[in-house]
Amino acid sequence: MAYTNDQLDYIYGRTSGYCHICHKKLSRRNYARYGERGAWEVDHSNARANGGADHTNNYFAACIPCNREKSNLTTATARRWNGKHRAPLSREKRKAAKFKNGVAGAVVGGLCGAVLGPGGAIVGSLIGACVGGGQNPDKC
Repeated sequence: MAYTNDQLDYIYGRTSGYCHICHKKLSRRNYARYGERGAWEVDHSNARANGGADHTNNYFAACIPCNREKSNLTTATARRWNGKHRAPLSREKRKAAKFKNGVAGAVVGGLCGAVLGPGGAIVGSLIGACVGGGQNPDKC
């Protein structure tokens, strides 16, 4: 199937440009360029051979080796081969998750620092926010 540039941009962006199976970084310009660094293809999460639809919510970016090895198996099976449980987050979802982690870190850090008084609570909140917001949400 031929995809438009808008469709490819959307599919690539769903996972922030990472393979949804192994989480390897992909190159947007190397779509369908086998042998190139970061080469990728569109993977049907639910394979067409198993009744999967040609609809954007069934499309994910996958590096060519992962896509070919997955074949018509389930996405969950292919991700388990790589120790993964879900697809990488989109840019928007990643940003929201980092903010949420930062807030949670600030609260925990503030509570821990409060043992040392108001100054400790402030310092603990700042450190907690930095640590929490700096975590990769795909690995949490």
